[in-house]
Amino acid sequence: MHCGVLYTRIREDEKLLLEALRAAGHDVTKIDVRELCFHLEDAPAIFEGLDIVVNRCMESSRSRYVTRLLDLYGVEVINDPLTAAICADKVWGSVALTSTDIPTPRTTVAFTPESALVAIEEFGYPCVLKPVTGSWGRLLSRIDTRAAAETVLEHKDVLGGYEHKVFYVQEYVDKPGRDIRVLTCDAEPIAAMTRSADHWLTNAARGATTAQFDLDDASTDIARRASEAVGGGLLGVDLMETDSGYVCHEVNSQVEFKSLNAATPDVDVPARIVEWLERRAAASGT
Repeated sequence: MHCGVLYTRIREDEKLLLEALRAAGHDVTKIDVRELCFHLEDAPAIFEGLDIVVNRCMESSRSRYVTRLLDLYGVEVINDPLTAAICADKVWGSVALTSTDIPTPRTTVAFTPESALVAIEEFGYPCVLKPVTGSWGRLLSRIDTRAAAETVLEHKDVLGGYEHKVFYVQEYVDKPGRDIRVLTCDAEPIAAMTRSADHWLTNAARGATTAQFDLDDASTDIARRASEAVGGGLLGVDLMETDSGYVCHEVNSQVEFKSLNAATPDVDVPARIVEWLERRAAASGT
């Protein structure tokens, strides 16, 4: 297999993937998208002869465009453009989950600070206000009072970018100090971990403590269905535990896995990803 790896910066995740690909005897071409021009008429020569391309660009905007362009060129890309677009936008992601009856936190979308404040008051305090794009738990706000709501809404209104003009309000889920990250490859769970913290945000990127999580039938089922809801591929499915069962609050397309690999010593996560890429490349070549 000749695999291309798109990137903007080689992080530990990309190093693990590159090492696993080479250890399995595959040819690898690293492709820095910042150095390319993507013409609509024909593909850059660097993509010739590649069996599959894995998109590891950090920025969701670049990921959305580059996957669409590679699809135009007829290049097999992970993840495909529709999945990348759905996962890059929290509204799109929530619609995908809700429309397929996957348990997810109650969500309201508003387009002005005034209507967003109405939505917040209807949820009651605390509730959560999230940007529609972004990762690593950045710019998420737990809203505990009306005064806090008015302040955050004013800040977002003044910031100016279009993504701040879409107000994504969600119920606050009182999880048990942790959430669960499940890595799936075409809806098949590969490994899972808990992310625990004293803070209400439990992202590994914010310093949460990670530990291996043994999936049960219920968590396996919701992880599979959530992956399928956004189109499959290489995904990070985020679950929370509640008194009424698991809820899925997000599916990530540009999934990081270094923390998961460290937390699951019984599973070689990069090697499992490579095995799946082999199957995808073989299937696309038939």
